[in-house]
Amino acid sequence: MNFDTLNKDKVLDYTIHKWSSYSHNYVPENILANQPDRQSSRWSSETNNPPQFLILKLAEPAIACSITFGKYEKTHVCNLRKFKVFASLEEQNFVEILQGGLKNDSNPETFTLKHTIHGQPFPCRFIKIVPLLTWGPSYNFSIWHVKLHGVNAPEVVQPCLHWYYKYREIQAIRLCLKHFRQHNYMEAFDALRKKTNILLEDPILSELHTALVHEGDFEKSEVIIKKLIADDIFRHYIHQNNYKPHWQPVTLKKTGSIVQKPGMRGGHQMCMDHVHNCIYLLGGWNGSEDLADFWVFSCKDSEWTCLSKNTKEDGGPSARSCHKMCIDCNDEKIYTLGRYLDASKRTHERVVNDFYVFDIKSNTWKLISPDVALVGGPQLIFDHQMCYDDESRSIFVFGGRVLTPNCGPRSGSISPSNRSDERSEFSGLYSYLVDTDTWHLLREDSGNAGPQDIRSRIGHSMLLDKKQRRLYIFGGQRSKEYINDFFYYDIGQNQVATLSDGTKKENGLPSGFTQRATINSESGEIYVLSGISKDREKREENMHNSFWVYVIRDNRWTCVYKNEPQLASSHANNFLNLSFEGLPNFAADKPSSSDMESGIRGPEPCPRYAHQLVYDFERNVHYMFGGNPGRTSQPKLRLDDFWSLHLSRLSKSDLLRKCRYVIRKQKFREIVSVNLVAALNYLQTTVSAAVDHDNKEQAADFRSLASTLFGDMEAFESNYPSGGQEATRLVYSNADDAYVERTELFDQLVKYFPEDMTQPSENLLDLIVL
Repeated sequence: MNFDTLNKDKVLDYTIHKWSSYSHNYVPENILANQPDRQSSRWSSETNNPPQFLILKLAEPAIACSITFGKYEKTHVCNLRKFKVFASLEEQNFVEILQGGLKNDSNPETFTLKHTIHGQPFPCRFIKIVPLLTWGPSYNFSIWHVKLHGVNAPEVVQPCLHWYYKYREIQAIRLCLKHFRQHNYMEAFDALRKKTNILLEDPILSELHTALVHEGDFEKSEVIIKKLIADDIFRHYIHQNNYKPHWQPVTLKKTGSIVQKPGMRGGHQMCMDHVHNCIYLLGGWNGSEDLADFWVFSCKDSEWTCLSKNTKEDGGPSARSCHKMCIDCNDEKIYTLGRYLDASKRTHERVVNDFYVFDIKSNTWKLISPDVALVGGPQLIFDHQMCYDDESRSIFVFGGRVLTPNCGPRSGSISPSNRSDERSEFSGLYSYLVDTDTWHLLREDSGNAGPQDIRSRIGHSMLLDKKQRRLYIFGGQRSKEYINDFFYYDIGQNQVATLSDGTKKENGLPSGFTQRATINSESGEIYVLSGISKDREKREENMHNSFWVYVIRDNRWTCVYKNEPQLASSHANNFLNLSFEGLPNFAADKPSSSDMESGIRGPEPCPRYAHQLVYDFERNVHYMFGGNPGRTSQPKLRLDDFWSLHLSRLSKSDLLRKCRYVIRKQKFREIVSVNLVAALNYLQTTVSAAVDHDNKEQAADFRSLASTLFGDMEAFESNYPSGGQEATRLVYSNADDAYVERTELFDQLVKYFPEDMTQPSENLLDLIVL
């Protein structure tokens, strides 16, 4: 029977089994009835001191799949802002199945509960709800109504119960095996293993344990580890390690004493040609006017070349900012669409969405359409997103604010960084087929009326996953609202799938900040650089950079680094005293100690918005140019700094070196206990060869070994001035001392292995309740 195809929405009956406390008439039984119009129809704890809880007992064992919390008809300070839910078949050994929080509104909320172990559904009888935080500070916890959904059919639950009891028995035996081996009770270990025929771990780990712990064969242990690393066994551990960012100002090639480069700007566009290893840059806003220049940067030669000082004069687009570009690297074509148009210039003749293509091979521009809105495409838009799909030879355009003709009086100049008074009309999701020159509307802006609808916005990110054929969309702004959802559009299936509705803080990315995103389809990772807010009232206190990585396979966000807001603000304040010629100097922030702890190496660019970030996935390097530093005292200030960003993390060779070091370190400790002279020689040669001397932490640990050794030698020379055999000593009182240290080393190495290969992470003694 396929559990995934079963109906999991059956309401599960329960009774109130236990509670921590309650106040006055707010008894636990109140949650059985859903009466949102009655303020007294709730459980309320007597205090907000932990632990507070409710334990619900199901009518029979069932697989609990979801939980719904009803609420009062108005917002309430006692609503649960944070809580946890646990489950168990008995009243003890509860397992966490949910960590969440409720919105402070009147709408019921349903949460999915964890209900599988290793892909197998597990039944429960008791549900424990543990409040952690209320919306009002220092208020008692209140729950208005709880409804449980799941499966309780005996033909489904009974086989799951049988599996669960068998699973618990196997895990109990494995915990005993682990305990016996850790304490060197090998006769008991061998007897239990032989009797039950249950493996503690993968055979290769047992082989490593025998070589390392029992035999003390450190060289064989290294050989085993080396083979496992070569066989990619530690791939998951390596990918779990965070990246370390390395920002570096790009050093430009000089022609004599002159460095040719684009000027200061924001709202420009860049695209990366990974085939020819170059970057194209078009237009932007320099603080006073839109630009029409067109540049190419050779990453190989580190040199900018101006292809056109005015693309309009060369048959291309007029001066513009807040437009979008995408590139077809195979056919060597660059497409550009959209722009911001000042309110004073929005006449019927000028509010057109012209569409251009640049042929890289012939160095020529071509007008595809004077206004794509007339042929089924979007109206004139800005701050939208645009992606090119090689497989279907299609361009996808999503979002952006629609500009319409302004027939009223002249409203004055509005820069692209100050558009809060714009009319809020947003564009939908379109596709353009290059071969047939046709536009198709895939989704209108419907304001998320249904699960397959898409809510349009500006300032968002849209990335094409070429491997899975998906458009990932997240973030952005809609009128005054910052959007923090995350979803993808499946190109082949024409379906929308929501990864996060943005209601949980754990989703990762902060809302309200300018973001620039890139994707590596091969590694399945999305990279996001989050800058400062475009809102002036939020900007001063929130000036910081942060860099995030999203692993598609694991549906997991990780913050690689986040610098201190006050550090960024202090550097930004220096803008007031600097001339334009000083830009390259103040565009870089030096890392603080907290930045160093977070992985920052060397200088980093100052926070900004209206910048551009491109990614060369072939060479794993990002490039960032220009932007607006957001200085209210210098509203026209723009940047012209150019940065590269390399992301590095633990490699196979790094992990092998790390394993070798800890193994050789243990051998050194054991040699010290026998012969100090031999230990010194081993330290200077074999151990030193495994040390990453550029790693300050590891180098300091290595030096501590030497200092310990020399301290021991001085003590022994004073006690045994004749040297020779008298200088030999035994530190280990018995063989058990060595066994304990080798076991600790083995446990350290086990952490690098996939969980399904290793011994249980829990310990038998941890189950003892005092």
